[in-house]
Parts: sequence; structure tokens; C-alpha cells
Amino acid sequence: MKLKIKKLTLLEGLNKVSKAISTKNLIPVLSGIKFDLHKDKLILTASDNDITIQTAIKLNDDNMVIEKQGSIIIQGKYILDIVRKLPDEYINIEVVDELKILIYTDNSEFTLNGINEKEYPNVNLEKSKNAIRVEQKIFKDIINQTAFAASTDEAKPVLTGINFNISGNILECNSTDSYRLSRKIVNLEEIINDNYNIVIPSKNIIEFVRIMGDSDKVVNIHIFNNKILFEYDNILFQSRLINGTYPNTSNLIPNDTYLTLVADLNDFYNVIDRASILTSDREKNIVTLETDGNNLIIKSSSAEVGRVEEKMVVENKDKENIKISFSARYMMEALKSFSSDKVEIKFVGEIKPIVLKNPTDDSLTQLVLPIRTY
Repeated sequence: MKLKIKKLTLLEGLNKVSKAISTKNLIPVLSGIKFDLHKDKLILTASDNDITIQTAIKLNDDNMVIEKQGSIIIQGKYILDIVRKLPDEYINIEVVDELKILIYTDNSEFTLNGINEKEYPNVNLEKSKNAIRVEQKIFKDIINQTAFAASTDEAKPVLTGINFNISGNILECNSTDSYRLSRKIVNLEEIINDNYNIVIPSKNIIEFVRIMGDSDKVVNIHIFNNKILFEYDNILFQSRLINGTYPNTSNLIPNDTYLTLVADLNDFYNVIDRASILTSDREKNIVTLETDGNNLIIKSSSAEVGRVEEKMVVENKDKENIKISFSARYMMEALKSFSSDKVEIKFVGEIKPIVLKNPTDDSLTQLVLPIRTY
């Protein structure tokens, strides 16, 4: 294997696939990145058995010169550091004596021990015949608006994922950690013949969103019994699925409403943010919300620190009043998922979930459970 490649082109590809490398992996070969050099492209692959990422760098006018095809596995940490720190525009990579890798420029030369590509596990990045197509921006919004509400408690593995429920042309995504719920519903451009109800590890799908970049290309989703493959631009990203049945979250969202407020989203967020400064428990950081007609009052106090009270004017649609406490952190994370200027806050009672919506778009629902303070 021998090639000359633009540093920035190679670094971009290495940065994408390196997200799948685990330093804790018990299989040494999986700490490496597999280089497959063909006559018209360089394919980079990395995997930790949980996720697999592959990207193809296609030959064009000046991005690389391919002299000899071949395959080799290079230790991921070292190749990434070397390429990142070399100052040259182009880098040469050559395999000599079967497993010795020369990485050189005009003024620098590194020699690394490689691993035979035959030792790499068989990575099957198959595609299904019926891919589900989602626009890139819509896909990113789905994940950014739901993933934060997934649990981090491995004792309930199914709650550490995002639930994708697909029926007809409706894609419904849910995530919950039992204290809050995030739901996003989108209409797909095509009707899907098969119904799917799967759970994808949230940390994996967040990693995919991070390496996607921005373009108007479509994300193709290929779903199998125990894995899912995302195809986007020159990236293939495969993740395992979480076994188990995701809880039915539909019955968690109240149908009736006692009180509906409409508030400026940024003002409401900032009021809660300031009130949370003086909360004693930084994890729960409990604040209390009270209404008095069109006045919204947010309070918090700590015996050790002090107390705070903030007021803001809102639209009180039902002219009712309520007093309710909740986690400021959970509320702020829910509010950050909206891109609207206003937010609709629905209350059913002092011990019932608080429901947040965009007043003009019903596709996103955020739910925060109250906290008893007595």
C-alpha cells in the first residue's frame, strides 16, 4: 500500500472514524483504524463492537495520489496524533515489509508497527432494500430535541436509548429517564411498508450527529433485527440496538389542562437560570413556580445561601393560579430544545406533569415531572 494524500483530507476522515475507537477495548486490533486503499478511493474503518464507522475518501484532482493498493491496520491514537501535528500540506503513507508503516513528508519520517488486515473482525455494513429517508436538518433536530432526556442509568438499559417508532409515514421519537419525557413527531416523505419500534443507544446516535456536518444530503436509515445503519454523504455509521420493550409513553402526557401559560421563551429560561443559582442541591436544583393572574413568580431558597424571587409577565389563558416545584436543570434543558420565540406551559395540577409546547407547532412535546417540596 502506498499513497500521497492531503493532510486536511486525511485528518477529516480520521476524525470521523476515530469516534468508534475505544481505549478500553479487550480486542487490541479494535484500537486500530483499517485502511483499505483501492484504485479510486481510500476507505477508513473503525469499530468498538458497539458502533462501527466507515468513511470513503474518493480520488479527485489533487486530494491524493494512489501508487499501490492494499490494506493495513494502523494504531488509531498514533496515526491521528501524527497527522494532526505534521505541518505539511501532503503526507505519504507506505507499507514496507508487510507490516511496517512509513509516514513521511519532506522533513519528517515516522515508522509504525501495523497489524495485518486479516485480523480485523468481519464488519458487515449491509444496507436494506427499503431505506427510510430523512432530511439531514430534520434528523439533527429529532436527535437534538430528544436525546438529552434519555437516562444515563445502566440499571434500566432500555431507557438509555431513543425510541424510534415508525408507522406509515409517521416517525415518532421518544426519550425518558422517568423524570421527564421528550417526544418529537415528524412526517416522512414516503410511506413505510413495515412498522418499526426500536431503541437506539442515545450516546451512539449523538456521536453520529456530531460527525455529520452540514449539508442538504439525506440520511438513509437501514433497520435490522439487532442493528441499525445510518448512511449519510460518505459516512456509514452502524450501531447495535438495545433489546427490550420501550415503555408506552403516550399515557404519560395529560389530555386535560387546568392552566395554560404562554411566555417569552428566552425570558422564561433566563428567569429560571437566575433562580437556580441559589438552589442548594446542584443536581436537582429545585425552584418553585407560582402564578398570580398574568404574573409568573419563580422562587428558590437555600438555608445555607439565601433566597431569590423573580417575576415576569405571561399570558394566562385560563385565569387560574398554581404553585408547583420542579428541577430547574430539567426545565432549562427542555426549553433549550425549542427554536420558537414563545413557549406554551400547560399544568394539570400541582403533582401532575408540566407539558411544554411550541404554540404554533405541535410536533415537539417536552414533559417535566414536578417535585414535592413538602
